[in-house]
Amino acid sequence: MQISSTTPSNELPKLDTSGEIAPTASISNFDAQHPPEQKLIDTCVHCGFCLSTCPSYRVIGKEMDSPRGRIYLMDAIKNGEATLGEATAQHFDSCLGCLACVTTCPSGVQYDKLIAATRPQVERNYPRSLPDRLLRTLIFSLFPYPKRLRFLLAPLYLYQKLGVQKLVRATGLLEKVFPRLAAMESILPQLTLKTFQDTLPDVIPAQGEKRYRVGVILGCVQRLFFSPINEATVRVLTANGCEVVIPKTQGCCAALPEHQGQTQQSHALARQMIDSFEGTDVDAVIINAAGCGHTLKEYGHLLADDPEYREKAKEFAAKVKDAQEFLAQVGLTAKLSPLTDNQLTMVYQDACHLLHGQKISVQPRQLLRKIPGVKLREPIDAALCCGSAGVYNMLQPEVADELGQQKVENLLNTGAELIASANPGCTLQITKHLRLKGKEIAIKHPMELLDYSIRGIHLNL
Repeated sequence: MQISSTTPSNELPKLDTSGEIAPTASISNFDAQHPPEQKLIDTCVHCGFCLSTCPSYRVIGKEMDSPRGRIYLMDAIKNGEATLGEATAQHFDSCLGCLACVTTCPSGVQYDKLIAATRPQVERNYPRSLPDRLLRTLIFSLFPYPKRLRFLLAPLYLYQKLGVQKLVRATGLLEKVFPRLAAMESILPQLTLKTFQDTLPDVIPAQGEKRYRVGVILGCVQRLFFSPINEATVRVLTANGCEVVIPKTQGCCAALPEHQGQTQQSHALARQMIDSFEGTDVDAVIINAAGCGHTLKEYGHLLADDPEYREKAKEFAAKVKDAQEFLAQVGLTAKLSPLTDNQLTMVYQDACHLLHGQKISVQPRQLLRKIPGVKLREPIDAALCCGSAGVYNMLQPEVADELGQQKVENLLNTGAELIASANPGCTLQITKHLRLKGKEIAIKHPMELLDYSIRGIHLNL
C-alpha cells in the first residue's frame, strides 16, 4: 500500500465498462450469507463529514480508503457493478474499524454494521496471497489462545534478556526482509519473571461489606503480557466492595478474529466465554480492555443466528461493563491518596472501541480526577486512532506507524508526565512510538492508578 502525500480528492471513482474499479484479478460478488444490508448502505448520502475523522483517509488520502468510499464499493459489489478482488478488498483491509465515522456521521449511518458484514465476505470470497495467508494463520492460531501464547514466553524472555532483541532492532534487517514480522516484533512488551505467573484465584472476597458479585475477564494478550493490570483491577474491585469471580475456563473474548472477519472462530470463542460464566450468578461481567469490551457487548448480534445461544448471548452481553464504566456507575467507597508529593499532570488516551464503540469517555476522566493531586490535560485529535486497532499495526504497518507517530506527538505536546491508557493494544503502539522518538514517559492503565491510590503507593516518575 502506498501512502499518499498529495491533497486528498473527494471525487468518487468512475466504474469502467467491464464493471471493474481498476484492472485487477477480481473474482466474485458478495455471497448470500449476511452481505451488507442495502437499507444501511442507502442511509449514506455521501456528505463527506466522515472524511476528516477517518484515520486511513487522513494517511492514505484516497476516497476509497474512507467510510464513504467503502460504502460506495459495498453498493457497487452488491449490485454487480464491481467485483470483490484485489482492487476492492485492499480498501476494506485499510479500514482500522475505529468507528470514529459512526460518532461523526450526521445521517446516523451504521458503518460499524456494514464493515462487520463486509469483512467475512472478504475472507470467504477473496483469495489472499500466500504470505498474507501465512501471517493471518499465525495471528489467529496464536493470539486468541493464551495457552498457546504461554509456550512462547520462555523463548521471548531469553530473546530479550540475551540481547538478541537489541541486535535485531539495531540492524533493521528484519524490517527489510519481513516488514510485517518486524511490525509484530516492534510492539513486543518487556517481559519479566512476573509474566510467567498466574496467581489470581477463582474467587476473591470483597473487602468490608459486600456490595456486588462480579466476574472478571482476563483477556489473551492482557492476561500474559499485562497481568499486573488484571491484578490491579481485582484489587480495586474488592477494595470497593465487590466479590470477584474468575472462571478458569474462559478464553478469548473473540475480538481479534471478529474484527478481521474470522466468523467461525469468533463465534466458537464467544460461546466458550458464555459457557464459562454460566451459573456464576454475577451482577456484572467486568472487562478492562476496550476492544474486548466492545465485542463482548456485541455477543447478542454475533450469535443472533444460533438458536441455542441467541438468548444466552443477549443476557451475557447485558451484564458486560467496562471496569471504569462500572466503577463510575456504582461509586468508589475506598479512600484515595495522592500518587506523588506534588501535582501530577497526566493525559488520558481515548481507546477507539471505548470512545466510539461503547461511548465511554467521561467515566475514566471522572475516576482519574477523584485521585487527589491529579490534573488532566487533553490532547488535540483525541478521537483519532493510534493505529493499533487490534492486529492492524501488524497487517498494515505503514499506515499504523504514521498514525502512531501523530498520536504520540499529540500526547507529548500536552506536557503530561504520565499517559493513562485503557487498552493493551494502544499501550503497545504508544510505547513503540515513544521509544522511536527517544522519549521516556510512564504509561499506566487507569485501574493501576486507582490501585496505587487506594494502597497509598507513590509513583516514581
